[in-house]
Amino acid sequence: MSILRADKKFRQFEDVTPAILKKANVKLLLCDLDNTLRLHSEKEPTDSLAKWIEDCRKAGVQIVIISNNGRKKMMQKFCEPLQVPCVWWAKKPMSKKLTEAMDEYKTPPEHTVMLGDKWSTDVLAAHFAKIRAWKVDHRRDIV
Repeated sequence: MSILRADKKFRQFEDVTPAILKKANVKLLLCDLDNTLRLHSEKEPTDSLAKWIEDCRKAGVQIVIISNNGRKKMMQKFCEPLQVPCVWWAKKPMSKKLTEAMDEYKTPPEHTVMLGDKWSTDVLAAHFAKIRAWKVDHRRDIV
């Protein structure tokens, strides 16, 4: 399999249901933020994102947002109401922050997935960390 190919593809993050996560034995879901979970224009979490995170949490899945976005205060302001840990300036495709999250949550690679929208950062980082890469379509603002 190509290092640039995602293991699974979805149209949007909401398509990654708790049932799919359970069937794939996912305990730790590392998520990209920009254009994966939110549009750049969204300054606050949407109700659908909050519900999705809560549903995943109820299914026993820990979510950690791992982003290349370097705006720490914006990231904290966005993630705080969701009660989701966030890592900013992750420097993906380097995999260091992904492996640090697995260590922190004591989750082995076989129970971890990276969910993102870009093969050049998210998919590569996942494969460098030896975890599964799930890709969603890149979300865009309608202009």
